Amino acid sequence: MSLKSLAFALLFGLCLQAQTLSKLAASGYTVVPEPQDVELQPGPDLRFGPEWSLQAGPGVNSADIALESLRDLLKERFGLNEPANSGTLVRLEIQPGSVTPGKATGADKRAIADQAYRLETSPAGVTITANAPEGLFYGVQTLVQLLRPGISQNGALSLPLGRIIDWPDLPLRHIYWDDAHHLDRLPELKRAVRQASFFKINGISIKLEGHFQFKSAPALVEPYAMTPAEYQELTDYGLRYHVQVIPYLDGPGHIAFILKHPEYAKYRSFPDSNYELCATNPEAVKLLSGMFQDLVDANRGGKFVYLSTDEAYYIGMADNAQCREKPAAEALGSVGKLLAQFVATVANPLHEQGRTVIFWGEYPLKPADIGSLPAHLINGEVYGPEFDPVFRQRGIRQMIYTSTQGGEARFFPDYFSLPNERRLHPVPSQIDRLADGFREISYQPARGQADLLGAVVAGWADMGLHTETFWLGYATITAAAWHPGSPSLQESASSFYRLFYGDGAVSMDRVYQLMSQQSHFWLDSWEWGTSARKPIFGYSAGIFNPKHSVKDQEIELPPAPGPDLQFDASWTSKNARKLDLSAAFLAENDELLGLLHENLRSVSFNRYNLEVYVSIAQLYRQNLEMLRDLGRINYLLESARKAAGEKDAKQAVESLDRALQLARLIRQQRNTALRDATATWEKSWFPRVLKANGRTFLHDLDDVKDHVPDRTVDMSYLVLREIAMTPFGEWVEAIRAARNQYARANGIALDNQAFDWLDLGDHPVIAGIPGE
Repeated sequence: MSLKSLAFALLFGLCLQAQTLSKLAASGYTVVPEPQDVELQPGPDLRFGPEWSLQAGPGVNSADIALESLRDLLKERFGLNEPANSGTLVRLEIQPGSVTPGKATGADKRAIADQAYRLETSPAGVTITANAPEGLFYGVQTLVQLLRPGISQNGALSLPLGRIIDWPDLPLRHIYWDDAHHLDRLPELKRAVRQASFFKINGISIKLEGHFQFKSAPALVEPYAMTPAEYQELTDYGLRYHVQVIPYLDGPGHIAFILKHPEYAKYRSFPDSNYELCATNPEAVKLLSGMFQDLVDANRGGKFVYLSTDEAYYIGMADNAQCREKPAAEALGSVGKLLAQFVATVANPLHEQGRTVIFWGEYPLKPADIGSLPAHLINGEVYGPEFDPVFRQRGIRQMIYTSTQGGEARFFPDYFSLPNERRLHPVPSQIDRLADGFREISYQPARGQADLLGAVVAGWADMGLHTETFWLGYATITAAAWHPGSPSLQESASSFYRLFYGDGAVSMDRVYQLMSQQSHFWLDSWEWGTSARKPIFGYSAGIFNPKHSVKDQEIELPPAPGPDLQFDASWTSKNARKLDLSAAFLAENDELLGLLHENLRSVSFNRYNLEVYVSIAQLYRQNLEMLRDLGRINYLLESARKAAGEKDAKQAVESLDRALQLARLIRQQRNTALRDATATWEKSWFPRVLKANGRTFLHDLDDVKDHVPDRTVDMSYLVLREIAMTPFGEWVEAIRAARNQYARANGIALDNQAFDWLDLGDHPVIAGIPGE
């Protein structure tokens, strides 16, 4: 058998294995991630509680977070009181070397052993043994996840009898938390830390951009920004839960949030682009290094730093009065070596302070450039057989990167695809974020080529998603870094629903399917046209000359009536498929909202998550109802034409009035959806405002990247395509004018209610939002 055939057979066998129901699931229990080694004993389950006792054995400090977490979670999730001297005994102990991990991909065996634990359940009670505090904490999370309501009453819970020996396949399991376009309130970030630790995620890299009070770059600090003291508080909180809170900054690309400011425009690689910093300007590099230092100073106790060299498209190309990168790259031998020099300049001082710097070892790096990189780096991704062995030879360890969301959807991640037969615009391929991420971490060929240290799962909010929408992906995809290939993705998702929402969750898989598919249709239901926004400087393949116009979504409206209410009613026939699909999705929106409200009444945990989903479902609904109502308006305008032809002026005007009422209803529904979403999202986010705390937000779009939240100062980006649809207001006024002309000629009272499409009610338009 060839090596290729052998690899395929192995992969196929692993995939088949992953479809087998896990031992725990077969017994009615759920744990995410699935433990490595499970042995269950036949017989009745262990009755746990409602009385229980806790014993701290050898090596366990009375202040250990494992003890606190156990008490807190049992009370929070099951209503169990503080431990007493009776009931089910839980014994925790730390004995170095007592738990031997089995096979693992990660080369850092010490870190893997520190996270290992043994959980034993017997009629005498529960014992959790670990080599180190981290493993003890993870054993507690598994115990709490295993507990389920028992068959008997009186508050008793059930546990399976047996033994679990568990350890991670990869010692680092990081998630990327995107606060670039908003700022979560500190209690919400702490809640995210606890949630991550519950699923054995041990790193959260937070992208704050201007939402941190940089001492070295005060001009870019936004109206609401985290103080260094708050960042340290969050760091300390994370460390207590064995979660590293990790500073994250981009460079040299992706830093319009810095370079848009006049104070820092001199540091651009190209004067007319705020996207990329000049890597050969010592002052520019000093600015970025100073910002890293500000974050590190407020992150005492942290181990890592993310230097995101993502998409440094134009490094080595600038040759102008303020940036001479091109000759520098030529002198070094390649643009990749220039990037390596930039990385070393920023990363080496951080390394000297004891930080491990994680970067993206990608384009424009080539294999020949890798030797110019410091060996102390970690590459946050794998890059294929041409690169990964070279990174390994250089001594640079790597992580497997994937994401729970990219830039392809609005409002909700691509957890479920939408079949082409339900699309207006078929697509050649679709992304299934859960399946793709699970496979990427479980079966990535780099497992045999790279020195792997961990995995990072990103939740990009470039399209304006709420961070609450990422948890299904965060939990189930990072689970593959703990136990690759097992259990099946469907079992893992089902387990997540129970653990995240509680036993009262109903039809949650259907909720997520509907949320995903409604998001797809929201985007698919409009067309694309040229935008009034400023053109962009370039893209991944190069610089545009001249700058390239961008695309925005638009929608065709029925025509306004002509003289004597003449009207072409063909809009309905031209948009018949859109109207049919909208009607089907509107019915499914009824189902979705029904399920969400049912679950709001029945779930035990994370109700706010469902509140966010309701607000998103209402945004979907606003679009679907608008499409339906455009069809109704078209029908009413045709009815007015017919009535006018029959000399029934009263009926004609009544039809026009109903059409105008529907137009006003469309505006009201848009405003209501925006108002409700804003109120819901601002429960966890600080307001997105122009001015606050003595600071003013500078609204200037990225010259390369179109991040939807950047298009507006406030939350109105959620309905921006409707706001920017200025022809709607002109169209309604044209209908009103035709109505009044016809009414005047027939002695009927005029409609004097001018229509302002930009009237957002109690959510006023902030200067600079639409089309600027």
